[in-house]
Amino acid sequence: MSLRIQPQRPDSPVARELIAELDAALNPHYPPESRHGYSVEKLIQQGVAFFVAYLDEQPVGCGGVQIFGHEYAELKRMYVRPGFRGRGIGKQLLAHLETYAAERGIRVLRLETGVAQTEAIGLYQSFGFRRIPPFDPYFEDPLSICMEKQIS
Repeated sequence: MSLRIQPQRPDSPVARELIAELDAALNPHYPPESRHGYSVEKLIQQGVAFFVAYLDEQPVGCGGVQIFGHEYAELKRMYVRPGFRGRGIGKQLLAHLETYAAERGIRVLRLETGVAQTEAIGLYQSFGFRRIPPFDPYFEDPLSICMEKQIS
């Protein structure tokens, strides 16, 4: 198994495909007001550093990180294709995003995810993320969870 994580423009065909799959997986679980994922256009507009994970040259996952000054960074659009879960790809992708933020002087990593994403929540908890109250722009929502981790 040869996993490679590389920067990729969110509007590239492979990134668009992965983001569309993520949206298709999430949309049935959440009403529009509980969907906080950035569109491809907003990922670009907001300067999100975006990465695609390739397993033996096949795109299998993606994720991004948005840096907010020196205060914190937020994970965006984390996804691993269902057929490739359980192989440590999500862990490696998450570690890559954390390292990217840490190398830029960020000490706090945050995220928002949906309550139906139990596998993702378990992954984040295993990496030391803990639940926190909603941070801007998020709000109290029974379908949403915000998490945070101190990084070094």
